[in-house]
Amino acid sequence: MIDFDKAMKRLRAVNGYLGSAVLNYSGETLYVDNDNTGTDIPYSASIFNDAYRMVSESSLDVGFAEASSIEAKTLDGHVFLINSAGVLSSDNFSKINVFAIFRDDGNVALAKMIMDKAGKGMSEELGRL
Repeated sequence: MIDFDKAMKRLRAVNGYLGSAVLNYSGETLYVDNDNTGTDIPYSASIFNDAYRMVSESSLDVGFAEASSIEAKTLDGHVFLINSAGVLSSDNFSKINVFAIFRDDGNVALAKMIMDKAGKGMSEELGRL
């Protein structure tokens, strides 16, 4: 079984972090941390997951590869969803999507790197199960 708390520990320590979720390919929430938000992270994450899938479909339609992430930058924050396994396999069941929200003054570059690494690790672990 995946230890989501351990996998997401580094992300929670990044400056500006507000909350996160880990979703499977269909958008079901596998992990959620919304202690600092006062918002419904699972709901927001599933909406972002739908948007990600539409963007990926559009990307494939024009002859590009599946999207690896989507981001919404607002005046007061950032919302991301990073797909973990776009290049690992065609097995959608081992794909993990990592969703996170950050304040506008957060360390966004570091967050993206950590999200990508954590997502790939969780996806590989899920693929072995």
